[in-house]
Amino acid sequence: MADTSKIAKNLKAFQIAINAHDRENPTHNAWGIGLAHFDMERLGFDEGEEVLPGITIHADSGVTGNFRVLCDGDHDSELEVEEAEVVEAVATQPAAMPFAPQREDEPYN
Repeated sequence: MADTSKIAKNLKAFQIAINAHDRENPTHNAWGIGLAHFDMERLGFDEGEEVLPGITIHADSGVTGNFRVLCDGDHDSELEVEEAEVVEAVATQPAAMPFAPQREDEPYN
């Protein structure tokens, strides 16, 4: 049986993450927590088990020791938009790099 204090700490972390997700993504609905299969077994959770109202546990390919909030939103497309914005911010014209003239008393490098 899993240590109840560890389960309580995880449930608190799940709730904090879901609250943060919902605050930052008001158009997405969180429905689950993704855990590595090893962590599910270690903590004693079952696939599909409801751990918070409307929130169920699901095995995913995540790294052990981490979890993710599962929702009905498409976060990957948001990352693509952010990456596209970064690419668009790159200058299209070369800029001259200013430099100080070499002093006669300094050796060449």
